[in-house]
Amino acid sequence: MLQKLSYNLSQALAALLQRPLQSFLTSLGIIFGVGAVIAVMAIGEGAKQEVLEQMKILGSNNIIVSPVPVQSDEEVSDELGQEEKSKRWSPGLTMADVASIEEIVPGIEGVSPEIILETSFIRARRKRSGKLVGVNQNFFADPSFTLQKGNLFTAYHFENSAPVCIIGADVVAKFFPQEEPLGGRIKVGKNWLTVVGVANRRSFSRSSLLELGIRDYNMDIYVPVNTVLLRYVDRARVSPTDIQEAIARNRSNDEGTELTEEAKNYHQINRMVVRVEDELKMFQIADILRRMLQRRHNGVVDTEVVIPEELLAQKQETTQMFNYVLIAIAAISLLVGGIGIMNIMLASVMERIKEIGVRLSLGATKRDIVTQFMSEAVALALVGGLLGVGTGVGFSLLIEFSAGVLTIVTWVPIVVSFLVAFVVGVIFGFFPALKAARQDPVVSLRHE
Repeated sequence: MLQKLSYNLSQALAALLQRPLQSFLTSLGIIFGVGAVIAVMAIGEGAKQEVLEQMKILGSNNIIVSPVPVQSDEEVSDELGQEEKSKRWSPGLTMADVASIEEIVPGIEGVSPEIILETSFIRARRKRSGKLVGVNQNFFADPSFTLQKGNLFTAYHFENSAPVCIIGADVVAKFFPQEEPLGGRIKVGKNWLTVVGVANRRSFSRSSLLELGIRDYNMDIYVPVNTVLLRYVDRARVSPTDIQEAIARNRSNDEGTELTEEAKNYHQINRMVVRVEDELKMFQIADILRRMLQRRHNGVVDTEVVIPEELLAQKQETTQMFNYVLIAIAAISLLVGGIGIMNIMLASVMERIKEIGVRLSLGATKRDIVTQFMSEAVALALVGGLLGVGTGVGFSLLIEFSAGVLTIVTWVPIVVSFLVAFVVGVIFGFFPALKAARQDPVVSLRHE
């Protein structure tokens, strides 16, 4: 049986090689269908991997609170000439909010505030812009943040607003290329800071940086949050210098000069990450945070509470729907390819009708004729499937290098596509094979 099957398959391949161009054009539908399935599933697998990577970055049990432009919610008077209702004042997002959330809201593991300042780094006649990030001890509970060398900040550093820092991997490469960074000093803004730790490199895809709005942490310098408030800026305090700067900004605003985002920012901290103990209570705690912050900010809605897991789930659902559409299009290509195979096999039956008559007259059974033509159809589909696999892998690599989209080719879509190509060959080759087997030997031999 196996010997007979291999003989039929070899004969089928020989028949295809006799008309290579025709066979190739016939299998184009299979080639593009299989290639499209593999490429689409590679894109989907890459998107899934990126979602998992982004979940690691943002944390599956984190809630992010960040400032937003004030949303006005005031009544408009119908009386002409009445002055506009005075706007409510908000203190903005402050360290007091952090302390209040830790004290009042249940089910909280910790709150990590961040004060982010765009400044310059100077050392050994080198200068580069970067971000100074003020953090507390809860920031280092993030498992994605690890130290390459050195130590984390101590309680003494936080209590005494010490001028110490932990630097990112790119800061080391830029400012400490040939020397030991620990114990070294670097000027950040207007202050000199002593390096006590070096963070490990954190790798992110380009899409993660763009879609999540996160920055490249490798060029950051971290300091205790109290150090930023004491030695750099505390937007919650008003000094005589701040008053003079505000007057100057108001004059510039009256003259039509656009204020910078930093000048408009009245929030003491730039964002906070609230880590929740139980992931099932994320939505309830997020709702509590929204109402609590609105009450603490005098009814002004100037913060946004975001659950990253929800956003990533929506993104994954959208990507999945898009993949389903593309797979459906690829399935249509396979269907068209199957119809092409059936068409060429029907034409082959008419071309080789005298050959069929000779074989039937020499003792071949109808089953032998069916096997012969089915073997040719399956061989055509399998060759198309093999070429489709190569096409799909090639498309995946081309998409990754040209568009910067992560693609991951696995064995599952290759095996599935190959099996689908085989099934298409069997299904669409059966009818022409049956038609060939039903030919009358006498009529076939007389056919011109």
